Amino acid sequence: MDIFNVALPALLEALTLIFTLDHIGWLVVGVLLGLAVGVFPGLGGIAGLSLVLPFIYGMDPVSGLAMMVGLVAVIPTSDTFASVLMGIPGSSASQATVLDGFPLAKNGEAARALAAAFTSSLFGGLFGAVVLTFFVVIARPIVLAFGLPELLMLTLLGLSMVGVLAGNSLLKGVIGACLGLVVGSIGEAPAQGSSRMDFGSWYLMDGFQLVIIGLGIFAIPEIISLLRQDRAISKSGELGSGWMVGVRDWWDNIWLSIRCSTIGVIVGVIPGLGGSVVDWIAYGHTMQTAKDKSQFGKGDIRGVIGPESSNNAKEGGGLVPTLLFGIPGSGSMAVFIGGMILLGYDAGPQMVTNDLPITYTVVWSLALANVVGAGLCLFLSGGIARLTTIRFPLLVPFLFMMIAFAAFQSKQTLWDLTALVLISILGIFMRRFEWPRPAFLIGFVLASQAEVYTYQAFQIASTKFKRGAEVGFDYILSPIVITLIIITVVSVWLGAKQSAAIRPPSEERVWNKSPSVIFTLVIAVFLFITLIDALLIDVMIDKVFPATVAGVALVATLLLLLQMRQQPATSPVFYDGEVASEDAKAPHGLWPMLSWFLSLLVLTGLFGFVIALAIFFVTFLKLHAKVSWLRTLILTVGGVGALIFIAYMLNRDFPPGLLQSFTELPWPLSGR
Repeated sequence: MDIFNVALPALLEALTLIFTLDHIGWLVVGVLLGLAVGVFPGLGGIAGLSLVLPFIYGMDPVSGLAMMVGLVAVIPTSDTFASVLMGIPGSSASQATVLDGFPLAKNGEAARALAAAFTSSLFGGLFGAVVLTFFVVIARPIVLAFGLPELLMLTLLGLSMVGVLAGNSLLKGVIGACLGLVVGSIGEAPAQGSSRMDFGSWYLMDGFQLVIIGLGIFAIPEIISLLRQDRAISKSGELGSGWMVGVRDWWDNIWLSIRCSTIGVIVGVIPGLGGSVVDWIAYGHTMQTAKDKSQFGKGDIRGVIGPESSNNAKEGGGLVPTLLFGIPGSGSMAVFIGGMILLGYDAGPQMVTNDLPITYTVVWSLALANVVGAGLCLFLSGGIARLTTIRFPLLVPFLFMMIAFAAFQSKQTLWDLTALVLISILGIFMRRFEWPRPAFLIGFVLASQAEVYTYQAFQIASTKFKRGAEVGFDYILSPIVITLIIITVVSVWLGAKQSAAIRPPSEERVWNKSPSVIFTLVIAVFLFITLIDALLIDVMIDKVFPATVAGVALVATLLLLLQMRQQPATSPVFYDGEVASEDAKAPHGLWPMLSWFLSLLVLTGLFGFVIALAIFFVTFLKLHAKVSWLRTLILTVGGVGALIFIAYMLNRDFPPGLLQSFTELPWPLSGR
């Protein structure tokens, strides 16, 4: 009863915060941004949140949370457009929807498929929010029992799940997570402030910013891939009829939707599993429980309802470890934690203890965002479908513009753009060789947290050891810690054994041995340099974490290289997207397309961002997109003008160049 006496006032206070014009307004802004991001295949919640992260600093905390929740909640709904209309997974959480959604669209039943998908997504999102509401009530006393050793062990559990389940190779998963931890530890150590891997650079002293990592690892690689195709995202914007038929389909299969929503919540709770497999688990369950399996893969509406119910419900599940323990349930939740920190909130036990009304505000904003998102998707379906018929090269300058502008807000220096390019190259190769990018991102986000927990737990333990050795061991090896150690070991064993079964079935693949080996060798060299750098640190407490992580990652990388030496050339460990995916058939090469983004960086260094942007727009649209001068001028003026307006309203600066150091120009040409 005491639990509900605490939770009920908090819930009522949260409802008063939610149902205000300001909160709802920012929620709708987030939903609209999520819709815009979700339409483009591959971008997803990580890229969307990374884009808005620099702009929420200084916002009212509740409004900022509303915008982030609105964005992250609606992407699993809006990415259905790409899956159904284009046959391209809108994100990792909508891969299974393609199997039956796209055949339905080709049969002239796109409206039916979208209506069933949006209704299922709405139900799944609400189901996840309701479950999370009651889970917070029940979990609150459990959360309060977690101290530093327990939180450290829970962090290791989350990383182990990410490493095991995030890729097609166990070793690649472990290395990817550890690589994220290593990159996250670059800069001053949190304990004694020792410099690590900064090579004397002032820019690296504070480490990389989350927005740079998110955009570089996820957004740029996907945009470059689509740019290489040089075509419209979808061939036809026709939806046909059957909206109400799709809603009735969902009602006829409501028990399937409930079961798959439950699967989504459960999978979402497990850190690292999340969006990469939830739709496949739900799709497998849908097929296994169906009496007639003959139409699956040919246009069975149940193949849309099952995955779409689960991938929205998993957002509610993903908020359980995120809000209650500060452990990201997925890549987008990792960026979400970064946004919460900017707004002044620390996810974890203190969130439930000190900010319970805010916790419920996030939960029920998620529910409201799903309602608004599903409604807008239904209302805007016709327009969004026609948007997908625009040639992607016409959209690229606008995407590059927003990404570069968002990245510059990190430290407001040209080094932000340089760092973005370097991280983007890493992201491109990780995508090409099928290294788990979510594992890298979550490792990066958890790096500081894991190190601080390690430092504080053992500092307290060492103090207790001086008073009595048994007390110290009791503090570190509590019953909860021992239980989590057992769960971690069992989960790694089961994950390594069964992870292949829960991943999507692969198409006919072609492998390429040498490039994959070379990339792995480059990773090994970087980890070796990191290990040497950590061992040279004078302060013991500052060297332990990076040295241990780099050492583990280096051993895993050497084992992977040994495995590569022993495996045949057709082994999945040699997967190469340049010969085994759509990129292999692309009319344009990788480096020529990346050079367009590099040219924007070079022009910015010379002339400042605004002038460089105008030159880039004109050059790209004329030489690559091959549009008329009139259309080029309209798009250039519209794009640059819109960005200047946004910067003015948000009081943001632009990157200056060499020209600004010699000539005094008015704003916005001056940059500052």
